[in-house]
Amino acid sequence: MSKSTAANRYALALFQLAQKHDQLASVEEDLREVKAVFKENGDLQALLALPKLSLDRKKEIVRELFGQANPLVVNMLQVLLDRKRINETVAVITEFTALTNDAKGIADAKVFSTRPLTDEERSSISTAFARKVGKQSLRIENEIDPSLIGGIRLQIGNRIFDSSVSAKLDRLKKQLIG
Repeated sequence: MSKSTAANRYALALFQLAQKHDQLASVEEDLREVKAVFKENGDLQALLALPKLSLDRKKEIVRELFGQANPLVVNMLQVLLDRKRINETVAVITEFTALTNDAKGIADAKVFSTRPLTDEERSSISTAFARKVGKQSLRIENEIDPSLIGGIRLQIGNRIFDSSVSAKLDRLKKQLIG
């Protein structure tokens, strides 16, 4: 969860609006794209924070870039501009995603493996570990980490499940050495 109270409030307001208008799925999908754009283009956030640029011009830039997105998403970005909180965009989206995940019983998980996971492996990992964290399913992001040697390391929030060969070797080493 974000440490920003403002981000929490904006995310909750957007979540309630999207829920009220039965648009949670489309808003969440569009927010993922917006988040990717903001993360990949630090210059965009810097541009939108420039005091020399008029508020109307900043809103015009947002409409040009995200005009195809759900109107609730575009309005949220414009409200953030109005309130001089455009730097909170990624935090708001992170909070919104957490709210929708809680509502759907889904948790985000990072799975580190030595190779890309197949759909069948993703499904079985989701089924097995979702129950352990009290969720219905996991949304898995797979990251390749050759240093694991074999097996997987799974991170769900602040919990880590490590069944990698390298972790097992480390534990064995500690037992043998003391």
